[in-house]
Amino acid sequence: MKHSLRFFLYGVAVWLLAGLSGCGSAKYNSDYNLSRAREKEEAKSGVVADADTTKPSLEKSLASEGAEGQKEQRRKRKPSKRYFMGEKVTRGFVKVKQGNNEVLETFSYLPEFKEPDPYAPEKYFFDPKKKKVYRTRSEVDPDKYKILHGPYKKKINGEVVEEGYFYNGTKHLRWERYNKNGILIAKEHYEKGFPRDAVVKYYDGGDKKIKEVIPYAYGEVQGMYYRFYENGQVEWSGRYEKGRKVGVWIKHYDFRNRRHYEYQYPKTAYDAPAEPYLLKQYDRHGTLIYEKDKLDKRSAQR
Repeated sequence: MKHSLRFFLYGVAVWLLAGLSGCGSAKYNSDYNLSRAREKEEAKSGVVADADTTKPSLEKSLASEGAEGQKEQRRKRKPSKRYFMGEKVTRGFVKVKQGNNEVLETFSYLPEFKEPDPYAPEKYFFDPKKKKVYRTRSEVDPDKYKILHGPYKKKINGEVVEEGYFYNGTKHLRWERYNKNGILIAKEHYEKGFPRDAVVKYYDGGDKKIKEVIPYAYGEVQGMYYRFYENGQVEWSGRYEKGRKVGVWIKHYDFRNRRHYEYQYPKTAYDAPAEPYLLKQYDRHGTLIYEKDKLDKRSAQR
């Protein structure tokens, strides 16, 4: 009996010990494994959801759009007004009263002087002391004036009447003029002082000395014509209209852009054809010695 009881108690003790040990181990291992499994599943499901199933949050979307917007702004950033065609410029303006009208000119100029093309028929510059924009056919004093370079706009009583661009003191790209009602009345295209579609001819040799500039528009000679001496001075200048010479044509001496003769052609291409006649004549010092029907001192020059 004692032996049986001892055997029974021993069996119960072993059973309890094994049960407790097994349950504790199973419980610990089960929770641990379940926790790790859940972490793995959540990680997997999170990746799949972000990549394939879930929509981006509003915050992420806005942030993404903001970044793209900044990139787009950088791509579409407006060119700096401090530079024009690679040259640093300074902005300026001139405002004057002309009767009842207020005239405003806004423009850019080169802070450091740069010599305009000597062949350019007209050079434009700004006088800082007199606060005025000028144009000239002769040389520009580097110690007094600033060369226009960049956008130009002229307004009368707030209405734009002329706008265009300058390149190193010469008209460049598109130039437009408007009437007081803002209607376009004229449009011209220039290439550094000359009509864009002009035919440029050169003297023989490799130094690229311009001989003449023949303007073309719509397949016919149209615009200002220039012929140069070999030293670069203007010899002849005048306007073509529909292939015909019109207005005043000027013959120059070969120095200082001084005028020699002025010939009058029909005023427009629609006037009846007529031979040109001498309008004015100057001596080499720039003195007027002949003016049709008014003055004739040519005999004194012989």
